[in-house]
Amino acid sequence: MVVARTDLEGCRKRHIVTDTLGLLLAVAVTAANIGDRDAAAGLLMRLRRLHRDITLVWADGGYTGSLVGWCRDKLALTLEIVKRTDDMAGFVVLPRRWVAERTFAWLMNSRRLARDYETLPATSEAMIRWSMVTRMSRRLGRPRSAGRH
Repeated sequence: MVVARTDLEGCRKRHIVTDTLGLLLAVAVTAANIGDRDAAAGLLMRLRRLHRDITLVWADGGYTGSLVGWCRDKLALTLEIVKRTDDMAGFVVLPRRWVAERTFAWLMNSRRLARDYETLPATSEAMIRWSMVTRMSRRLGRPRSAGRH
């Protein structure tokens, strides 16, 4: 599983957990002044309630610190941080983190998610879930190509 976040026009942060294919497992939308670790604690508790079988979570560098030990002790999750090294220059694809970044890109194809139109974080979370449901139903509804079985 991959945890990542994106800032939205300086007023909200979207935190998501995806599976290794980039499919949404959990989402949390918070105010921009909420720290990443604080938002991740609630998100990971929600993930643990929804998906008891998950044991390993890869996370962005913003989720370092005491959150790693807290996840291990309280949630029985291994939180592995994927960090950039100092010798990387320019854009570099980081292992595992690209999955969540691709999911954010998929979500940004939805007009309602390109800007922060919602007033309530819960409504914004619902729109993210709705966008992912729409994306997956279109993918499932596509006719199969002749070359694939």
